Amino acid sequence: MKKLLRSLLRARWFQQAVGSLVAKYLRLVWRTNTFSFEPADVYERAEPHQPLIFAFWHGQHFLTSFIKTKDDHRAKVLVSRHRDGEFNAIVAERLGVETVRGSGDHGSAFNRKGGVGAFKEMVRSLEEGYNMALTADVPKRSRVAGLGIIMLARESGRPILPFAMVTSRFIRLKNWDRTTINLPFGRGAVVGIDAIVVPPDADAETMEKLRLQLEEYLNESTRRAYAKVGRPEAA
Repeated sequence: MKKLLRSLLRARWFQQAVGSLVAKYLRLVWRTNTFSFEPADVYERAEPHQPLIFAFWHGQHFLTSFIKTKDDHRAKVLVSRHRDGEFNAIVAERLGVETVRGSGDHGSAFNRKGGVGAFKEMVRSLEEGYNMALTADVPKRSRVAGLGIIMLARESGRPILPFAMVTSRFIRLKNWDRTTINLPFGRGAVVGIDAIVVPPDADAETMEKLRLQLEEYLNESTRRAYAKVGRPEAA
């Protein structure tokens, strides 16, 4: 039975079918939640500075494809090469966002997970005018920002825009990243925090300082977003 289930999960037709259904569900969630924005003119402020590196916490990723509101805003999202990543990639592409496959983590498995190639592709994509979206935290270490996204900002010269995107109605899983499954027919909030710029000559001490700042901004944006929809962040 387990072997049959594994085969099913790996079948391309099954992945495509599930990915398509999830994309349709997320469109329903997006359209049936009334979203507020902080700051109210966040898009007007961000547009002149594109392309940007959009940063968010792992587990809050389901609605992030909708951060791209205009067809002429080109965007890509970093998606892991893991089997679960296949579903996420299909969903993102169904929602009009291109993907870069690999790991954003700069740990010991960086090469094995396709991190080097993904990093180069993200730098190239930013140079070509694409916005890049990726989770900031280190895999299996929730709410701990990694250096990978700081390195990407240093190499590309593009600002990091930390943000949180939440809904008042959700199911939160009891896994390592506290995955939030957003539900329809409620209220939503998108909260952005000040951009982080990494100097091209940033040394290790500066990068660590900016990594901690990114962590702080993401936690603050998450807290504010849940407050705006009337839900405590830990609920």
